[in-house]
Formats: sequence, structure tokens, C-alpha cells
Amino acid sequence: MTALPRPTALLCALVAAAALLPTAAPARATASLTFGPCPESVPTPPAPDRVECGRLTVPLDRKHPSGPSIEIAVSRVPASGTPAERRGILLVNPGGPGGSGLPYAVTKRAKLPANVRRSYDVIGFDPRGVGHSAPAGCGAMGGLFAAPGADPAPATPQAERSYLTSLRHLADDCAAGAGTRVLPYLSTEQTAYDMDAVRAALGEPRTSFLGVSYGTYLGAAYAARFPHRVGRMVLDSVVGPWDWYVFDVMQSRAMLRARDTFFGWTAAHAERFGLGGDAGAVRRSYLRVRQGLAARPVGGFGPAEFDRSVYRALGRTERWTGLADGLRGYLTDGSVAGLRPASAFDSPESRNYEAANRIVKCADGPGPTPREVVADVRRIRRADPQPVLTGMEASTCAYWHHRPERRTRLGGPAAPPVLLVASAHDPVTPIEGARQLRELLPGSRLVTLDDDYSHGVFASRGNACVDGAVAGYLVDGEVPAADVRCAGPGLPVPAAAAPST
Repeated sequence: MTALPRPTALLCALVAAAALLPTAAPARATASLTFGPCPESVPTPPAPDRVECGRLTVPLDRKHPSGPSIEIAVSRVPASGTPAERRGILLVNPGGPGGSGLPYAVTKRAKLPANVRRSYDVIGFDPRGVGHSAPAGCGAMGGLFAAPGADPAPATPQAERSYLTSLRHLADDCAAGAGTRVLPYLSTEQTAYDMDAVRAALGEPRTSFLGVSYGTYLGAAYAARFPHRVGRMVLDSVVGPWDWYVFDVMQSRAMLRARDTFFGWTAAHAERFGLGGDAGAVRRSYLRVRQGLAARPVGGFGPAEFDRSVYRALGRTERWTGLADGLRGYLTDGSVAGLRPASAFDSPESRNYEAANRIVKCADGPGPTPREVVADVRRIRRADPQPVLTGMEASTCAYWHHRPERRTRLGGPAAPPVLLVASAHDPVTPIEGARQLRELLPGSRLVTLDDDYSHGVFASRGNACVDGAVAGYLVDGEVPAADVRCAGPGLPVPAAAAPST
């Protein structure tokens, strides 16, 4: 696969060309897609499976198909079954916005039930602005990558003003890095058109789709624009049909509930973790860690870095042991080794993810006002004086240089019934989002994993009930006659303590 141009150069060229866009243009012919070797970021599946990659040229703006274009990176792992078993293509998206889907065709497919692997060519792609598809950059992003970063939970009027200033600088940096003329087109709606271009280039009549987290929002947007092209669609860990900012606020409240559950779980295993014998004692231990890091960061690890680690850990219960051990490690010897993530937050991949995340969210609909941002921060802090606001990415849309007139359309009565999947206590995408989106997709069914507290369910949690219901739908094409409820695993058993050295 040929390397794409540098993001800044590519997008600057698009900006210059965009000034020459005609008011109308004829539709361009269906683009071709030729497969070959993949970049190093795509793992090689075990034989006899194989993965191949290609690039598809699409218009920057679908309303001007003869105007500036970009290239979308696509990967494919062919179906392993017989021709009679084949059901078509299954596009997959891992979430975000900002997640790279090119390797996901390999990594997610490896976890799919065997009958699904035999039935579908699994198709991954980097959405526009991400990875190998015209990657976006936002430079310093208002100091987001500073280490230690500023405290992301402002508690005083002065801190609130500084918080708003950082959001404004982040928006300015994205306008400068990506280009104000390009910002409107790095959107979910445009990516949905790219998905259909992939379908057409592959010569398929329908798009079957598996989207996780943000991928559910993308799938619902595709269903709104191409209902007659929807094959079998699975939306796992559903983002609700709200403005992104509203979703972020709801998620911040769900994170508080998840953290309270974590405190109680840690207390129930006091002999293992030594952080306190009840939830209140564990909370006090947690606050001692955060307050200590706010007063004196360790090796560039301060309150912002701590909150990011907590945010990530709360989303999957298998990470709770590591979080509790990390808290104990700091309280014991001042070390943050157990809290610091393995990958650097300021890596090129992370910088692209964070930039694309904000650009897409702010392109998808109207943002909040600065007054609303401050009011919601105060409201969340009244619920808990020490919230986790890491997921409030759409707050920067208050200062965005492009103001969309409408919200992205999702679902619609013309789309066929689809299958939604949710964990009962997922703090990243609360289950209410699945219930609300189902109202926009008549006839659809919801598969719920009860007594579960993690994000990502199908071919992820190892639940035979969920995996069987979803695989049956993907292979046979019929949604269940009614909603499905599956017994979940409950809270985890702590992993054994690492041996002392």
C-alpha cells in the first residue's frame, strides 16, 4: 500500500481546491478498488486466512462529486466458507470517533463465531480523517498533550475560565491544523457515503455491518441515508440518538455510577487490595491519590493523566484489578507505574485519534454554548465533587469554527429491522441509548447482557447467549421474535496479586 501524503499537506491542498468547487457537478462513475499488501499496522491472520488492502478514491464533499477527493484505506479478509455459505460483506467499525478500522477486519474477525467467519468477507476501513485515510491533525490541541496536563475538572471560577480557554484554543488548533474549509466534511454523514462507495466498488448489492460504540452511530447514519442498501446490521454498545455533547454529559454521570460500583467492589475485596473495608473508605483512598497527584505530579503524571486512566479502566471490569493495584501502589510507595498506560498519550496514533474525535463530533451537529458547558460541569460536580470528565470531548464544539445547522440523521422507518446489543451497566454507552435508538428503527430487537458492567459485548465478553443470538441473525437474516435477555457474569473476581520482587 502506497503511503498517503502528510495530513497537513493533503488537507491544505484540499482547502485550496475547495475554493474552486462548482455549484453543481455530474455524478462520477463508480470508483474501483484493487487489493494488495497491507501496511504494517494491519496484523497478519493465521493461515489459511489472509488479509489484503486497497484504497478507494471518494469525493471530499458528496454534493460535489467532481471536486476535491480523498482516499479511503480498506482491508478485507475473505470468507472462509464455501460459496454456498457466503452471505456477502460485513463492514466493521471499532468505535471512536477516531478509531482505526483497517486492522479491525483482522482483530475483530478473529473473535467472531466460526459460522460468521465462514459467511462473510470482513471489511475494515479507516474512516476519513483517521489512520491511512487523509489523517487529520490538530497540533497542540490547546495543551491536551502537555504532561502533566491541566486539571480537567475545574472547581473554581478561575479554573472554569482556564478550562474554557483551553477549549477555545483546542478549537483554534483544529481549525489551523485541519483547515476550516475541510472541517465540515470530516463527518459521520460523509463517512456513511464512503461506506456505500466501498459497497459499490466491491460490487455488492447490500452492506451488512457490525459497529461497536461510535460504530453504532455510524451504522444508524448509514441506515438513514441508504435504507435500501442495509443488509444485516448489528449495533453493539449503542450511542443514543442525541447531540454528541448531550451524550458526553450522560456518559459522565454513568461514569460516576460505575466508579461507585468499583469502590464497593474494591471494598468487598479489602484483604486483596487494602484500600478500605467499605466504599466510603475506598473513595477516600482514591481521593488521596488524585489530590496527591494534583499537588505533586510524578514524572509528568498528574490529575489529567490519572483521570484518563480511571476513565479507561472503568469501561471494562477486567481492568478494575489493575486500577485498584495502581491506587495501592501510589499510596504505598508513591509510584504511578500501575496507573500509567502502556502506550504514550502523545503518540502519533493517539494525536490523530484525539483530533479526529473532536472534528467528527463537532461536524455532526450543533455544539453547546460556553455557558452550557460551565453549567453542566457545575451540575456534575454537585452530583460528585470529583467527577471524571475525560469523555467530555464535545465541549470544545462551543468554540468550533464551523457550526452545523442540523444534527446527523439516524435510523428511519424505511430501514429494515436491525439487532442492537447492550450491556446492562455499560458506563461508556449507557443502555438508554440502545432503547432510544431502537425507537428510530422499527421492528428492531435488543439483546441485553444483564448483570454486566463492561463496554463491548458481542464477540467480546465471551457470552454464549449473546454470541449465539447475534451470529444466528447474521447468518440466517432474521431478527429474534422478541428482545433477548442473557445472564451476565456479574462483578469480576480479582486477579491474583503480582509476586513481590
